[in-house]
Amino acid sequence: MSDDEFLMDDGAEEDYGFEYEDEDGEDEADADVENRYYNAKALKEDDPDAAIRELKAVVELEPEKGEWGFKALKQQIKINFHRGRHTEALESYEVLLSYTKSAVTRNTSEKAINNILDYVSNSPTLDLGTMERFYDVTKRALEQSKNERLSIKTDLKLARLWLARQEWNRLTKTLKQLHEYCTDEEGDSNDQSKGTILLEVYALEIQMYGEQGNYKKLKETYTATQFVKSAIPHPRIQGVIRECGGKMHMAE
Repeated sequence: MSDDEFLMDDGAEEDYGFEYEDEDGEDEADADVENRYYNAKALKEDDPDAAIRELKAVVELEPEKGEWGFKALKQQIKINFHRGRHTEALESYEVLLSYTKSAVTRNTSEKAINNILDYVSNSPTLDLGTMERFYDVTKRALEQSKNERLSIKTDLKLARLWLARQEWNRLTKTLKQLHEYCTDEEGDSNDQSKGTILLEVYALEIQMYGEQGNYKKLKETYTATQFVKSAIPHPRIQGVIRECGGKMHMAE
């Protein structure tokens, strides 16, 4: 992943206030933190250990959780991943998630979370257990911050990952959680957004059953898709359902 994907915009709004003495002190502190951050970035290729020390100092020097600490944690995650230190990367990620509650904007935090999870998911050297922990800590943080939308998107991202890796038990567990979200106590999914998500869940199940050769469950799931009325599915999802439905009929 590129630096652009791990770093949010360095620009910040200028504050033209009138308490010059206080602002001068704050500006000096901010400048010191900023300088330490860029010094650390300059070190990461030739001396990653020194870069990590400087980045940790940035987090500690910031009087309150803010953008420089957030950026420093993202760089720590990236450096540790490149060196195969996945446990340390996970530790930094857990700290970073605490910044998403109020230290940075929701848009900034969501972009960072998505980019990091994409980076984690595409890592060829990361074991599945650690990968799953990245998703688990993300889910907990999103539930605490009541960010239901991103929490569900994270579950869908994880489900697609398990499908691609043919991790059927893990996929089944994740799909079950998504089903519970999509339906109420009576089993209805009248909410349009939930209906749309439910169709994607069905599409994932159809692909899973197709890979497994379980045509009985495939047929049941395909039939269930026909009863979802409140939904605006993505064309990709519609295509998956129609294609797998066609294969099902050919197999009968």
